[in-house]
Amino acid sequence: MAIENKTGDEEFDSVFFDSLELSSSSSQYDGNSSPCRVFKIIVIGDTNVGKTCLTYRFCGGSFLKNPEATIGVDFRERTLELDGEIIKLQIWDTAGQERFRKSMVEHYYRSAHAVIFVYDVTSLTTFQSIPDWIEECSRHAVGPLVPRVVVGNKCDLWNHREVPTSAAQCLADGHNMPLFETSAKDPAEKEHVDAIFLTLAYRLKSHKPLRLKPPSECDVGHLWKPREEEVVTCQC
Repeated sequence: MAIENKTGDEEFDSVFFDSLELSSSSSQYDGNSSPCRVFKIIVIGDTNVGKTCLTYRFCGGSFLKNPEATIGVDFRERTLELDGEIIKLQIWDTAGQERFRKSMVEHYYRSAHAVIFVYDVTSLTTFQSIPDWIEECSRHAVGPLVPRVVVGNKCDLWNHREVPTSAAQCLADGHNMPLFETSAKDPAEKEHVDAIFLTLAYRLKSHKPLRLKPPSECDVGHLWKPREEEVVTCQC
């Protein structure tokens, strides 16, 4: 789960998991008329887990104070140069509330190249919703091998944590996904937020097929411990 972004020599120790299945990426041109590949990344999770703040931190480099609830879809993008190649990430941030999503859900999932599932580490219910979001992806033809990650946000609120890292790791392992825990609010976590998107960017750029691991047998339900019995520190 630990990922390091080495800005000094522009190297990045990324984490690649399992196998890869992609729809064809599109090509565009940047402001200097250089060709670039464009990848669509969708960000999914319950309302108020910080999806908009995560995408804003990555694309804008700062924390979005007092964000309004997303209605429909927020769209942001960021252009990167990876190993001499121009890559454009289009980040689609959807409303977590069902009443805002019914009219656009098919368009939202169409041609997604990667998926980020987000929960709030201080809200157990948002974590328990992750399997439902995974199932929704499957219902809308997002292949099981499309790159995806799980992100526990609001890690700065460590004293209000309800989701143990061990339970989150078990869920992620069971679905062959890397786990990140971070905070969109904490400026010190900016590199960790960047690492989430850069891991996917390198994965999409490389198209490296890796062997699929068998699903984990561990039962997430058996991992819960009373909060007073477990002291959990942020593993950002």
